[in-house]
Amino acid sequence: MEDLSFVPDLPKGPLDVYRNTASFNWKRLKLALEGDIDSLKLKYKIWRTLEKDPLFAHSAVTLPVEEQKRITQLQLKKINEYKFIPKEMFNASYSNAHYVRIFFFQTRTIMTINEAVQSLNPSVSVKMAIGIYLFSNALLSLGTERHLKFYEATIKTREILASFALTEVAHGSDARLMRTTATYDPSTREFVIHTPDFEAAKCWVGNLGRTCTHTLLFAQLITPDGTNHGLHGFMVPIRNPDTLETYPGLIVGDMGEKIGVNGIDNGFIMFNQYRIPRENLLNRTADVTEDGTYESSFSEPSRILGAALENLSAGRIGIMQESCHSLSSAVSIAVRYAASRTQFGDRQKETPLIEYELHQWRLFGHVAAAVVFRLYIESFTKTYLEIAEKSNAGHRVDNLSETVSEIHAMVSCSKPLLTWSVLRAAQQCREACGGHGYLKCSNLGDIRSNHEPTVTYEGDNNVLSQQAGNWLLRQYEAARGGALPDTPLGTLAFLTDDASLHRTFACTSTEQLKNPDFILSTYKWLLTWMLKYTHEKNESELAKGLTKVQARNKSQVYRWRTLTKVYAEYLTLMISLGSIDRKEPGLKPVLMKLYCLYGLSVLDENLVELYQGGFAKGGDCARLVRDAILELCADVKGEVVSVVDALAPTDFVLNSVLGRSDGKLYQNLQKSFFSQPGVFERARWWREVVPASKL
Repeated sequence: MEDLSFVPDLPKGPLDVYRNTASFNWKRLKLALEGDIDSLKLKYKIWRTLEKDPLFAHSAVTLPVEEQKRITQLQLKKINEYKFIPKEMFNASYSNAHYVRIFFFQTRTIMTINEAVQSLNPSVSVKMAIGIYLFSNALLSLGTERHLKFYEATIKTREILASFALTEVAHGSDARLMRTTATYDPSTREFVIHTPDFEAAKCWVGNLGRTCTHTLLFAQLITPDGTNHGLHGFMVPIRNPDTLETYPGLIVGDMGEKIGVNGIDNGFIMFNQYRIPRENLLNRTADVTEDGTYESSFSEPSRILGAALENLSAGRIGIMQESCHSLSSAVSIAVRYAASRTQFGDRQKETPLIEYELHQWRLFGHVAAAVVFRLYIESFTKTYLEIAEKSNAGHRVDNLSETVSEIHAMVSCSKPLLTWSVLRAAQQCREACGGHGYLKCSNLGDIRSNHEPTVTYEGDNNVLSQQAGNWLLRQYEAARGGALPDTPLGTLAFLTDDASLHRTFACTSTEQLKNPDFILSTYKWLLTWMLKYTHEKNESELAKGLTKVQARNKSQVYRWRTLTKVYAEYLTLMISLGSIDRKEPGLKPVLMKLYCLYGLSVLDENLVELYQGGFAKGGDCARLVRDAILELCADVKGEVVSVVDALAPTDFVLNSVLGRSDGKLYQNLQKSFFSQPGVFERARWWREVVPASKL
């Protein structure tokens, strides 16, 4: 058993009433959810270090937007100075497997640091993810040895803080219609980048507004003969790193205040015949010779674009990881509050909120989701990084193209599921804390506001899920035709089972439902039926003479969109169950309770489809599913405080007066109220509101 003495013990207090009923060691569960003791040690090292640093002290009031940006940049600079990431020496080429292994080691380290910082200041983690992790990953996957200098300046010396410029004012999801151009000039061996008008200005570029030195720009590559070869990636210098002055030929601005995450300086940029060296083209998939000849290993521009944008999968996985931590923080605050806050009951003794069935039903499903999502993403991330590492190191990966397509589908539906689920949970947690949850010092409002942009950035959720639907229907059509679906990771292997759609609900007790076999087999039926239901609608629209795009648009509501949500839920359940099987025996009972609670909760959301498709008839299915959920809520009640102890970061990071681990709710509220700036002072503007005759 690993030594977990580096994880601080929790203070004794009112929450011990529930902590003492837990059947497991919360530190062991924390390690199981982390998946790696070195990562957990690094997080605690970061949290201890930053808690001692005055620069990371929390403000009791919302700072002005420009001050938030300044503090965020200073905090990132300080984190770099702490050297949590080892500065490895890189003397190898892009083709060297050792170099790639170093990169992926550092990628995992950066991801751990991002997770540690995310709950403390999401703006810092986003700035780091964009400016270091996503950018470095793009250089490795899209660039060649000639871009090694940019990589080292980002990872090793920190001379570069980057950004990622894809979206334009008038075009976001439809990347093919972007209008920024990069025209090659053979006389100077340069690309000339130009923005034709404001609608083509790059916008929503994180780090661009005030701080980045370079951007990874996606622009239409045009050769001297006038041929447009589609979107390609370019390394573009933006500011002098010594002065942060913008270079001539650029119009760069900050987009202003947002709903949240205001420490990130989202910017817009316009190029006026701006020149960069030919070598700044990221040329792993295509290149332009000195004389202007275009060369590519792909014959179709769309495949080049697809290969380039596939890099976004890493960013979307990062969003899913950060979403897990936002959810963990929100449910930790709400559950600790529920265990501390008493309300109603008899005159002698009021009842803690956590004892009420309605309160359990409101919160415990989200706690279960927090655990299951963590298990899913921890396992999926390892799989993704292993495949990416082998591929970039030049090792053989069987069915690589099919694997990449499957991963893209998994990410394209899972990012919407997680980000929407967390947004809904954050609101429920805020409401479950009543009026106190509306205080800034509860931190629930900031968690919700800072999480909200995830549903639209790195791919709008509704559009992104359509891409997953495309892949799903291709596999279904292949299976209908007697072929094996292209599913190297096995997520749709069950489609070859003809008996799947013939199953019906036959349970007679809730115990039969509180079983992973029931949940997974029901989801296989549901996913198969949703594929059939969506396919038939799409085919009927095509038979009317509609184009593929028109038919797909007519098949979205209640079909395509629901299909991708069901697939994401199935992935979460399938992969997290495999993760539970690998955990230590002492944790499996509580993990299985939470797994079944999550599984039945999401099945409850799909009851309409279960009845519509003929899986269930009469009232037994709905009644038993909901009875089982309430029974599991009651079973989990004695475990849930220790579960959130395993989910929560330290009190300093959680930064919630309602969610402190000591459970001393009212003492903590008093301290917060009394320490607010100017709390007992007369208003400075009192003369402006008192009648002049009284002065």
